[in-house]
Order: sequence, then C-alpha cells, then structure tokens
Amino acid sequence: MSIERLSAKAFGTSQAPIQAFGEALREVGAAFPDVVAVSTDSSSGSGLSPFKEAFPDRHVELGIMEQGAVGICAGMAAAGRIPFFAAIAPFVSARPFEMFKDDLGYMEQNVKVVGRCCGLTYSQLGPTHHSIDDVAILRTIPGVTIVGPGDPVTIKRAVHALAARKGPAYLKIGSPAMPVLYEEDVPFEIGKGILVQEGRDICLIGTGTALANTVQAARILGREGVSVRVIDMHTLKPLDEEIVLAAAREIGRIMTVEEHFLNGGLGSAVAQFLALNHPIPMRMVGVDDVFATNGPYEELLGLYGLLPDQIAATARSLL
Repeated sequence: MSIERLSAKAFGTSQAPIQAFGEALREVGAAFPDVVAVSTDSSSGSGLSPFKEAFPDRHVELGIMEQGAVGICAGMAAAGRIPFFAAIAPFVSARPFEMFKDDLGYMEQNVKVVGRCCGLTYSQLGPTHHSIDDVAILRTIPGVTIVGPGDPVTIKRAVHALAARKGPAYLKIGSPAMPVLYEEDVPFEIGKGILVQEGRDICLIGTGTALANTVQAARILGREGVSVRVIDMHTLKPLDEEIVLAAAREIGRIMTVEEHFLNGGLGSAVAQFLALNHPIPMRMVGVDDVFATNGPYEELLGLYGLLPDQIAATARSLL
C-alpha cells in the first residue's frame, strides 16, 4: 500500500532534536508570554539558547539541582507561568520522580518537563545516562501527558501543542540528528497516533527515536510483498486506544518498537489495553531486562534488535 503521511522527501534531510525543540520553544515564547525556560546547568545543551537570546528575562538557570528545579517550576506554574524545564532525560524523570509525582502530578501543575538524550542516545555514557525507563515510571503518575515525537517536524508540533495544553507533561527527545519524515502540515494532535502507512498483513507501531527505523523496516517488508500498516504513536499517555483497536480488529497482528525497556513502555501499554479489550498475537521490540551497555549508538541499536533489518526479522516471526 502507498505511503499516506510521509513527506515525498522523507529521509532526505535531518535535524538535531534539540535544534528543533529550541526553534519551537522560541516560537512558543513569542506566542505565549507566560512561557519561561528553565535549565539546570545545561541551557545550550538542552536547546534553550534561541529562547534565552530572544527572551533573556524569561530564562532561569538553576545549576545542577533537578529535584529542586521541579519544585521551583511548580511554584512558577502556581503563579501563572508555563515553565518548560529541559535537561538530560534520566535526570528529569528518574532522579526527581517523587517531586514530579507530588509537585506536578498530584498538584496538577502546568509544567512541561523536557528530557533530552532519551533512550539510548546518550550512548557512550552507559546505564547511568540511558533513559529507557522514563515512560515506565512516569506512566504511573495520574494526569501526566507523555509525548515522544519521531521526527523534527513533530517535535516542533509537540512543543506548540503542549504549550497550549494545560497540565503536567513530559516531552522526550533524542540526541543524534533525526531524519525529517513529515511535511510541516502533518496532522498532529496530542493523544492521537498518526497513520503513517496503510496495510493489511501486520501493524508496526513505532514511537520516538525508534520511529524512523520502524518505517525503514516496513519498507524492507514491503519489498518482500508484505502489506504493513505503520502507526506513529507519538503520544504514549494518553494512548490512542481507537487506532490500536482498529489495527487489532482489522489486521490481528501488532508489533511495537521502542528505544525503551520492554517493561512499562509502549509495548506494555498496548498489550495491557488489548488484553482487556481485544487480545491478539503481538511482538514487542525494545530492551529486555538488562542494564544497557555503552558504545556507539548504531551498535547499541544493533545489540538490542532495533535496526531496520532486525525489526523486519522480528515482524516475520509474527507473520
């Protein structure tokens, strides 16, 4: 079946995720005067420089104190501001989990936490800097929106959408340059997956940094005559249950792909929903119950079965 949503120039260009985030945050700052940017000793590394240059009085540098930063952001939100707090993903999700839960989730504060270098993309620094448990732990907080865009266009769209959406949110972005997959006007809505490609034999659901390789795997299978439906599940909470249920009913085989632990991530969310509503055969591609090692990024992806040909091979096992 033909590609429905991808740009005609998909994979032709790429952009660093923090650059896309930084450009979007500057645009959001112009549109929302209450938006403030907060950093913890990593302003430029987190893509905040464009915002800082445009709105120097709305940038707050707090030093290395991520737990305290979450509480300070909650206070800003209580006073009517819209903080975007950006830093390294494990240090804004796992390290301040209790503050995230109590100060943001329980208090329903309008704070947007941005975790950069998510997944395995901080590849050389190993288990302490990998963020492959962030979705699992933050999914347990009621009312928190979790978004993992799969290309620079949807990163920008997500920043705009989260600025306009009230309530606590977590936006996760990678580190290496990402291929541009979509046109600027791709339909994007929090809580609604994007039907990238129609298909009838198997459905691949990718998210975030794993989306591009999921699409490439679908192309490999397509050249073999396999009709593959591809869904971009950019919002992990709330999950788009409607698009998942349609794939389960119409195709009957679903495989999820994510740069995250198998426990608690996208695959777990999809499997939990389907177990209660429409059980079908599934596969889940991600990191199993091990501490992911360090090394070159592409080699790490290969080690955990996340390269396109490996994803295609796992899909064949389901077929």
